[in-house]
Amino acid sequence: MYDLTMTSKIEDFSSYNTHILEICKRLHARNMLSAADGNISLRLDDQHILITPSGVSKAFMSADQMALITLDNKIIFGNPSSERLMHLEVYRSCPKARAVIHAHPPTAIAWSIARPDLKKLPSDCLSEVILATGDIPFADYARPGSGAMGDVLKPYLPDYKALILRRHGAITWAESLEEAYRGMERIENSAQILSTAQQLGGIHPLPEEEIQYLYQLRKKIGNILM
Repeated sequence: MYDLTMTSKIEDFSSYNTHILEICKRLHARNMLSAADGNISLRLDDQHILITPSGVSKAFMSADQMALITLDNKIIFGNPSSERLMHLEVYRSCPKARAVIHAHPPTAIAWSIARPDLKKLPSDCLSEVILATGDIPFADYARPGSGAMGDVLKPYLPDYKALILRRHGAITWAESLEEAYRGMERIENSAQILSTAQQLGGIHPLPEEEIQYLYQLRKKIGNILM
């Protein structure tokens, strides 16, 4: 049992709960969350993380079901997501991370199943992938709920803010919930466009000169999700 008085140093986070619930509903409306899938977290300060509960439909949960944990995985209250080790790895590896979203965008997951040969979503075909994310790599499969879920992210952090988790889902991190949500939308939207192009006749890369120009422009924009 942990001392609940330690939360007295944290500002009231009811507004954060409201924002997380809103993001959950938006993800559900976009078919990126179903049943009890997915989880969202928000870092309140250097040690405390607000995170959605385990085994609850995120689109229909209530604010009082939110859980509070510490960066070293101590539970202060609530029943936090069984996949919280993945979130904690992001916060430890990315000092700028304030929010983490894990969802199950169906087309993005389908790419990871159908094309195990790919290292990343084919960004050389779509300018928006390069400009909005840099790249969207495929992280290796890890058993849900295991410590390996955090381990497979390590090679990509902190350089990449949007990742597809092979045969599982996707994860984004950012300095705000809105930015992390934009990243998740970008993952699925890009996956859908590329999937449709594949069905219509194939995906074909941009000219090499244009690809290099877009990567240079991305460097000027900085590591944000758009």
